Amino acid sequence: MGLLQKLFNLGKPDKSKETTVQAPPASNPSAPAQSYSVPAAPQKPDIPPERLGLNGEYDDSGLAKRVALALDENPSTADFERLWIAQTGSTVVFKGEIPSQADLDRVVGIARGVYGAKDVKTTEVKVG
Repeated sequence: MGLLQKLFNLGKPDKSKETTVQAPPASNPSAPAQSYSVPAAPQKPDIPPERLGLNGEYDDSGLAKRVALALDENPSTADFERLWIAQTGSTVVFKGEIPSQADLDRVVGIARGVYGAKDVKTTEVKVG
């Protein structure tokens, strides 16, 4: 079972609705724009990036769900049974346990690359 299913009881969205968003990295708004693949175009142009849901709708947990989806789509990060994902605004918060520091570093790298993620916190993750 993937993280999206485990944490949010959701299946993967339809890839045919996927779109590309051009935006600077959330961690450095003055940097050049990058391309981010998001599950669907925003239904309203004023939805903040961290609130963009899997189908383009406003979703309070949109960023956490998109991080879960990104981890599920990567074979090396798809099966962490004891890892939990939350968000506080545009900060991704990981909790739980993960087998190794290399796994945690990989998860953090993927989360940082998700559209709308400004920061990633791992203080509540036990490694090992």
